[in-house]
Amino acid sequence: MADPASPTEIARRMSDLDSPGGEDRDTWDIEVVSEPFTMGSEDLDTAVARLQDQARRYAWDLVVGLTELPLRDDDGRYLLVATDPQRRTAVLSLPALGGLSMQARTRHAVRALVSGMADASSGDGHRVPLPRRRGRWKLLTGMVLANRPWLLVPGLKSALVAALATGAIATVDPTIWQLAHSLSWWHLTVATISSVALVVGWLVIDGELWDRPNDNSAEAKERSRLYNTSTLVTLTTGVLICYLALYIVNLLWALFVIDLAVMGSSVNASLGYRDLFLLAWFVASAATVGGALGSGLESDEAIRAAAYSKREEQRRDRLARERS
Repeated sequence: MADPASPTEIARRMSDLDSPGGEDRDTWDIEVVSEPFTMGSEDLDTAVARLQDQARRYAWDLVVGLTELPLRDDDGRYLLVATDPQRRTAVLSLPALGGLSMQARTRHAVRALVSGMADASSGDGHRVPLPRRRGRWKLLTGMVLANRPWLLVPGLKSALVAALATGAIATVDPTIWQLAHSLSWWHLTVATISSVALVVGWLVIDGELWDRPNDNSAEAKERSRLYNTSTLVTLTTGVLICYLALYIVNLLWALFVIDLAVMGSSVNASLGYRDLFLLAWFVASAATVGGALGSGLESDEAIRAAAYSKREEQRRDRLARERS
């Protein structure tokens, strides 16, 4: 049983898992169902109970749930996995794997879980917690990579087109050349940080991506902090990818169309190739703000997918429809 999107994709690539012990392959059937079975506001026992309900519905002998949500124990520690061998049910938190080599790590973990639950001598359930400090960073990294920030680029396509058009015009403007020539590295760095921060902030506001706690409990506040941090890191990474692409295109355009001698006479300065790099840098920052914000930013699925809070809403709505 896998959460929609990335967990489902991972689960469907594991339909060829060998049976426990590698024997009786003909009697071993694997079925993958894509349905949300967890919500961030629920305790782990509720998710396990929902998995068990689905196991009875589909007449499964074993059930492993793959979730994109972070799991927390009663003492507040984040978990990698929780198993209940008596009910032959297990839940695996994919972000807790760290986000790298997800397919191989998930396959190894699921194989171990299935083998353990298939063992008739398995005892009581157990939970595998993450280290308190290092585990939180590992979990956050896994959440960001699960969001696949590089997929944010298609969601900014109209903004990118507007920024490229803005940059193409600004590149041949003598006033822009004078500004770029007069700016220091420190000013250009601040301009980069400011432009990226403005776009990220506008994405959060326009897409209503900021998660707020459901109540005043410490658990709800911690969950919101984790969700919001992963959203901000994901959006920042995606916008930086767009910024870098914009810089490269502006630089290539400047190298192609600009005659340094002609432009130098226009701005009354001696220009070199270093100035071309500075110009592309300055234009990328200006075009990011002017083009992106001026054209309006799309709030399509690619952008909403960057926020765990939005997927949480979808998960709630779907579970509510199933109950009704």
